[in-house]
Amino acid sequence: MPRGVATPEPRQHLFAAVERVIVGEGPSRLTSRAVTREAGVATGLLFSHFTNFDEFLVGYAVDRSFQLASAVAGLPARAGSATVTENLSEIGQALPLDTLVTMTRLMAYRPGITAGVEAVLGDGSAGLQPVERAIFRYLTAEQQLGRVPASADPEALALVVTGVLHHLALTDGTGPLAAGRLHRAIAALTDGFPTVAQ
Repeated sequence: MPRGVATPEPRQHLFAAVERVIVGEGPSRLTSRAVTREAGVATGLLFSHFTNFDEFLVGYAVDRSFQLASAVAGLPARAGSATVTENLSEIGQALPLDTLVTMTRLMAYRPGITAGVEAVLGDGSAGLQPVERAIFRYLTAEQQLGRVPASADPEALALVVTGVLHHLALTDGTGPLAAGRLHRAIAALTDGFPTVAQ
């Protein structure tokens, strides 16, 4: 970006650059210089908004953790509609893949970021934790309707679905196979679940 040209929403511009660096090159290549170079701005722009690079990464993780939580907030209200398999499979479409991949890889590479996010948003707020809670609430609601067997453990199922999302983010990234693999895994988990409320 040419000097003297204002950067609209500079924080979001820099956050988007973090995602491109991690998705494209991996978290080990993540530096303030790599981010600002990817964003096409001077390094000083980042440090005019954040005290240091760690604070910047926590700021990114807070913003994107909130975004991931918002993407699945409506899932429990879908109980009783479509099928359990379809509703859970749509999580992969609801979540912004670049963000999911970046958050998963970043927090695995720099686990201390979790504490920084939770200091701002509260316990259990970082990364995929709110996604897991939304899936749990959804499955519990479906169980009350009889579309998840009474013998099933919604908490364990939510953990498994979240684990699949985590694995796909680490291995398939934003590749075209991820959605298909997610659907197949969920279909296998929910095989035999009633399709209508009992």
